Amino acid sequence: MNEKHTPDTQGQHAKATGKDGASMEEPRWADSLRSLYDSVVDEPIPDSFKDLLAQFDDPEKDADKGGGKS
Repeated sequence: MNEKHTPDTQGQHAKATGKDGASMEEPRWADSLRSLYDSVVDEPIPDSFKDLLAQFDDPEKDADKGGGKS
């Protein structure tokens, strides 16, 4: 997941072949979108979110406090 996309050649976009065999060039904005996605994936998870995930992983702990199902 941490791999960064790098174009095959400088200044050129990767080309793919469509169903009909015609060459399809990747749009210019695709690299920017991929870069944005990679930066979001690489961001650390905030401690508050980790705590929330821990609560979901251990619902019995919450039930002991009276906040669980009755």
